[in-house]
Amino acid sequence: MNKAKPSEGNRAAITVCVILATLMQALDTTIANVALPYMQGSVSASQDQIDWVLTSYIVAAAIMTPPTGFLAGRFGLKRLFLVSVAGFTFASMLCGLAQSLGEIVVFRVLQGLFGAALVPLSQTVLLDINPRERQGTAIGLWGVAVMAGPVLGPVLGGWLTEHYTWRYVFYINLPIGILAFFGMMTFLSETKRNTAAKLDWFGFGTLSLTIGALQMLLDRGEQLDWFSSREIVIEGVVAGLAFYLFLVHTFTADRPFLRPALFKDRNFAAGTLFVAIVGLTYYASLALQPPYLQELMNYPIVTAGFVMGPRGIGTMGAMLVAGRLIGRVDTRGLLAFGLVLTAWSFYAMTGWTPDVSQTTIVSVGVFQGIGLGFLFVPLSTVALSTLPSERRAEGAGFYNLSRNIGSSVGISVVNTMLTRNTQVNHAAIARQVSSFNRQLLDPDVARFWSPFTAAGRAALDAVITRQAQIIAYIDDYKLLMIATIAAIPLLIIFRSPGRARSADHTLVTE
Repeated sequence: MNKAKPSEGNRAAITVCVILATLMQALDTTIANVALPYMQGSVSASQDQIDWVLTSYIVAAAIMTPPTGFLAGRFGLKRLFLVSVAGFTFASMLCGLAQSLGEIVVFRVLQGLFGAALVPLSQTVLLDINPRERQGTAIGLWGVAVMAGPVLGPVLGGWLTEHYTWRYVFYINLPIGILAFFGMMTFLSETKRNTAAKLDWFGFGTLSLTIGALQMLLDRGEQLDWFSSREIVIEGVVAGLAFYLFLVHTFTADRPFLRPALFKDRNFAAGTLFVAIVGLTYYASLALQPPYLQELMNYPIVTAGFVMGPRGIGTMGAMLVAGRLIGRVDTRGLLAFGLVLTAWSFYAMTGWTPDVSQTTIVSVGVFQGIGLGFLFVPLSTVALSTLPSERRAEGAGFYNLSRNIGSSVGISVVNTMLTRNTQVNHAAIARQVSSFNRQLLDPDVARFWSPFTAAGRAALDAVITRQAQIIAYIDDYKLLMIATIAAIPLLIIFRSPGRARSADHTLVTE
């Protein structure tokens, strides 16, 4: 396929439109979180019910990510991109207009269905319109939008909700989506369509069932005490059986939903595993820090957002630098640097207490952000650039699915560990606290924490719980540090730069 690269002006316009579409989708992963209490009161929902506003979006997006490659090939990349942007924008407007919890959940499902393709399509478009020597820079610019969403989401969502209404966290997508839609309609060229392509419904169905059951298990496991609940057991059995059927079908069918040939590319195979680990550590740390700042350090939501913001700035800057270094520096070296810096940041966080200064939080966050920036851009480039162009959308879909599953597992694991370790630590500390402890008999101490009065026992229990939570957070950060270090051996699987360039030569000239 001889595809002419777009002109410099068209390439810049397409890049801007792709970044806008990605920013819109990335913002929506976190911007609604801070507005949930306001939505809950508006639609008279319980805490358990309002969580479906987040869960429904995640499940729908996870299910619709894998078929991106098929849909792009069958209907054309431009057509699919336009439908995805238009559908996501329209669903955002419906979310803002919703009058009941059921309507919000249904419209959030629509958002997830249409938004699932935006990230893999964005990666595919940027790799297709740029020559190899500029792919790293393009992915770096795009990565800034991906990272800006989780950083700006809580701050922007909190500000809009406080000064206007929670509905504006959805309405903000309208101008962004309209600009992206008309820009891509004008400047993006359509790709060749494969009208004979057929969807492997059995493979798609079993994979969708696996993802849906797994996501439900992860989302509701902590609330229902995991496998002591019949619902969680059923979801685990369904997920395991569906995944087994998917694997058997994939390796025995003539035209499976996910082609095993994709994993013959060492870079792609290693990249999908690598990005799952990166997603686990990155999104898990994003989930841990806001409650730490707000609950243990008593930061207001907007202040917590501003303290976390510099990490995103570090990530954005590092992505731009890493994008320019790709092709000049061994990609494995960039990834190693990112892993080491990220692991060090988690190590530094294991020494945090609620007395930690804002300067320390910001500085460690900046270093962590830089480490993540040196991971995402080289990893996206090395994992997808050596795939044949006609398989890139399919590869990007599975690559992003792997990241999403890693992040879901990571968030579930750290939250479960936080709850369980808080209970264990509370019991261990409480064993040392009794009426026979001489320190508690000191008049200055007994005035606040006397074990002989109800108020004193309540105050003492609150202090013990607080200390137990601090230790539990430290345990979580240790786990994230170990997971990051464990990814380092994967670097040896990636092909050397020389071999990668050689393998990609035919790709560029297609």
